[in-house]
This record gives sequence, structure tokens and C-alpha cells, in this order.
Amino acid sequence: MYKHIMVPLDGSELAECVLPHVETLAQGRNAKKITLVRVIEPLHMYGGVESRFSPEERQHLEEDALKVAREYLDKKVKQLADKGVKVQADVLSGHVVDTIINYTTNNNVDIIVLATHGRSGISRWVWGSVTDRLLRSACIPILMVRAPGCAVGI
Repeated sequence: MYKHIMVPLDGSELAECVLPHVETLAQGRNAKKITLVRVIEPLHMYGGVESRFSPEERQHLEEDALKVAREYLDKKVKQLADKGVKVQADVLSGHVVDTIINYTTNNNVDIIVLATHGRSGISRWVWGSVTDRLLRSACIPILMVRAPGCAVGI
């Protein structure tokens, strides 16, 4: 059923908490492809400070961000591959939610697996939620994994 699993990662421990779940899901469902993705957003700094950089400096900063993202994903690919998981990685550029949604459509992704803080109320409103926006935008199943140590309030 799930032949192509997509795992958005942002470099955080929270995002990485899904990897054991992905490993189990891939092995249990004989997934043909797992794609780890990291989305690099366009350079934007508070108060429009980015306009003070020359085009060459902006390009250099964006290239550095892409390089760091690629190195990070390569490490994660190796960790999963060492466990026998068929995995690849793609560094994408653009606004996170739109870029992920476009990627799933253009690459026949069957399911997205990602972590969530589980914030609600004012905290989610203030910080926003990529997970929430993906859940509302994606036309494919999403497996959300709660952060370790999550306490459920009654």
C-alpha cells in the first residue's frame, strides 16, 4: 500500500523521532522508496535585513544552506541504509508546505510521516504548525508521531 514514503526533516531531534517508525513501516510494508526531504526556505530576515546583502552574498548564503542540508540528509540516509532500509534524500527550495505538497504530487508519494509537538491553543497560533498546515493541505495520508515524553492533559 505504501510504496513511497516521504519524511520531511528540519534537522531537529523532534523531526528525527519519526525515523524508527519509518524504519518499521518500510520493512513491514515492503516500501520500495523512502525519501527524506529538507526544505530550505528563501532567505528572509526580520525587518527586511536581507535586502542589505548583495545578490552574490545572498546566493552564497543560500548555497551554504543547501550544502548544510545535503550533508545532514546524507548522514540520515547512511544511518537508515546501514539498517537495510532503501532510502534516498532530496533537498528542496521554497516555502515548506507548498514545496512538500508539490513534491508529493510530482513524485507519487503515498504517505508523509512527520513529527509534531502537539501544541494547541495560543502556542500553536504563535508558532504556527507546519504539521497542521500539511494535514489540511495534503491529499494523501499523513502519519503524525508525537514527540517523546508527550504528556496528555485530561
